[in-house]
Amino acid sequence: MSVGTPLEPPTLQSVRHAADRLAGVANRTPVVTSRTLDQLTAARVFLKCESLQRTGSFKFRGAYNTLVTLPGELRKRGVLTYSSGNHAQAMALAGALVGTHVTVVMPTNAPRAKVEATRGYGATIVLYDPESEVREEVAGRLAGERELTIVPPFDHPQVVSGQGTAALELLADAGPLDMIFAPCGGGGLLSGSALAARSVEGCEVVGVEPEVADDATRTFRTGILHTTRNPPTIADGLRTPSLGVVTWRVIREHVAQMRTVSEGRIVEAMRFLWTRMKLVVEPSGAVALAGVLGHPDLVRGRRVGVLVSGGNVDLEAACALLAAAESNGVA
Repeated sequence: MSVGTPLEPPTLQSVRHAADRLAGVANRTPVVTSRTLDQLTAARVFLKCESLQRTGSFKFRGAYNTLVTLPGELRKRGVLTYSSGNHAQAMALAGALVGTHVTVVMPTNAPRAKVEATRGYGATIVLYDPESEVREEVAGRLAGERELTIVPPFDHPQVVSGQGTAALELLADAGPLDMIFAPCGGGGLLSGSALAARSVEGCEVVGVEPEVADDATRTFRTGILHTTRNPPTIADGLRTPSLGVVTWRVIREHVAQMRTVSEGRIVEAMRFLWTRMKLVVEPSGAVALAGVLGHPDLVRGRRVGVLVSGGNVDLEAACALLAAAESNGVA
């Protein structure tokens, strides 16, 4: 079964409640700056380093906030989720902290490091073939057979509220911002950030996704829900097929605009973070910065927050990307 269709949508107040639950449990990740980055963008840029969050990404926030608010009987029975890696790891650790067992449906092409970390946190992993199976269908079948509660990776108010605490902290630590750039897969972090941004006057939120996985951008521009199936992006954490019902509702109302970036721009941003900022960031975690670097006209002269969403790197793949960028003369 599912966590259930919630009666109350996520709000700024629910993000604040999530922040109270996460205090002392989630890391208060640092906000860092770079003079070089400011010069490149002609802006004042503040990076929120969720790559240094527990389990290596912002996903821990939403996972813990959801599980800790789940009724005790459901926690005792166990939960099931589906994820390519970051939500999987977050759920595994959150489950261990609140005393519930977690089963994760993961694609066979998930990064090995993420699979191993998920198993290391104590979760049971069920692999599926993304070319021939739909993860939601696999999860639904298993949940029914094993009487587990499904916790989706993004489309639930408690998940959205938890993710929004990253932007809430960013605003508290950096001061008022003109803009916040957030990556978008299923829209959990983006929608949570949009709610958090309502705590200050005049802060626009911009969603960024890969050009080859632009379902959310097309949805945003047309008002019709679009999907992509297994898009060929290096940002594996953003390969979700579409926005969710909960996330789309918030994005439609509170996000200012959506932008896309090329695969090359993602690598460029990732390389900058590794070499100039000394931050180990995965491709998905570099997408928001890629949006800033790729659209300088948007940020010139403004105070800009960037959510660096994750650092769970497949070292072999990452080093190959960075080496290719070096050989192609990327600065």
